[in-house]
Amino acid sequence: MDNDVSAGNVTTAVAGRLALALTLLAFGLGTTGVIHGVGASDTVTVAHYVGGVTLFLVGLLALHDGAAASGAGYVTLGALWFAWAVSDRGPANAAGLFLVLFALVALTLTLTGRDALGRLLYGLLFLSMLVLAVAAFAGSSVLARAGGWAAVASGAVAWYAATAALAHWPTAVSRRAAGRGVTATGRSRAA
Repeated sequence: MDNDVSAGNVTTAVAGRLALALTLLAFGLGTTGVIHGVGASDTVTVAHYVGGVTLFLVGLLALHDGAAASGAGYVTLGALWFAWAVSDRGPANAAGLFLVLFALVALTLTLTGRDALGRLLYGLLFLSMLVLAVAAFAGSSVLARAGGWAAVASGAVAWYAATAALAHWPTAVSRRAAGRGVTATGRSRAA
């Protein structure tokens, strides 16, 4: 993927990544506690409607367009965000188990991703959910904040990926730039 979204309709891919970006940024910032008076529980409305409903609907549209991988990913993530938003999350171990399941979905999306930004986005989401699960099991607020920052990073990657697709910004380092240096005249030199 150089300047385009590789799987499915560009509109559904961009809408899905924007919805995921907003959800992850709100959830992550709430979890870090970096904004005074804002916690993870304050992000429930964003998680419910943007993360849950919007991602689920975008996923259905992507599936209709024939984008099985992104469609299944968005539908599953939408269902998980919706479940998170409407549940009381119960005891710490129940919340930890929910986060482990969320992490497994993110791991699947990481391993099956077609573009580098998507793999990075879902890899950071996996890391976030895994760290948050361990934090829930251990009762560690320090780990919870670290998981929140990983969610913020994942949200930032999702936002960039969506914006890059719309603005035709580069989304991958070309082989030429990655493997060989380029001189001031624009000619490549051997590495």
